[in-house]
Amino acid sequence: MHKWSATATAVVALAISCFNFAELQRQPDVELALPHLLRLEKLGNGVRFYVQPTMSTRVKSEDVEVVRDARLQLTPTASISRSKHPVFYWRESVVWYYDPSTDTVNNRWSGDPAPFIVSQDKPQQPSFEFRANDWMYQAGRYEGSLELIRSGSQKPLVKKFCLIISEAAVNELTNPQPPDQTIRFFRNDLPKYTSSSCFRRDTD
Repeated sequence: MHKWSATATAVVALAISCFNFAELQRQPDVELALPHLLRLEKLGNGVRFYVQPTMSTRVKSEDVEVVRDARLQLTPTASISRSKHPVFYWRESVVWYYDPSTDTVNNRWSGDPAPFIVSQDKPQQPSFEFRANDWMYQAGRYEGSLELIRSGSQKPLVKKFCLIISEAAVNELTNPQPPDQTIRFFRNDLPKYTSSSCFRRDTD
């Protein structure tokens, strides 16, 4: 009886060890989530688009996920001329901070557009600054997507969203008042727009 008990214990221990080893060898399953807030800005003859997604994994693994690139697309719908199509590129990453002297939220450089690691003990929440030259936000609806390119043969992580820009928002972006407050906030959780999950200017 003792021998059978010892054998059974050894088999269970081996099974647990094999399971743990297999779990550690798994590719981390990265999840991508968008925030409730986007920031838009006009800059000279171009525009800036800021988004701060969250990337995390619940899988414990010896491997790590490497995100090599970030891409943003905004596709105008029928209400906007298709010829006015922005071409965005990831310019840099920034960090946001509150300035009590001006009662404003500003940003400063935090990183170049470079690969970064996502693992269970190292979730990421970078604030991407995307830029498009020779283009200006037009009033209407856009279908957008944030795409993160991963290393190896892993499929890109993609999150789609919609953005509605009003005429008033375009006027504020073009002629901000005061002139030094050029960034406008767009949210997808405004109570008065519960029937739509699109991002809209928070003061519309």
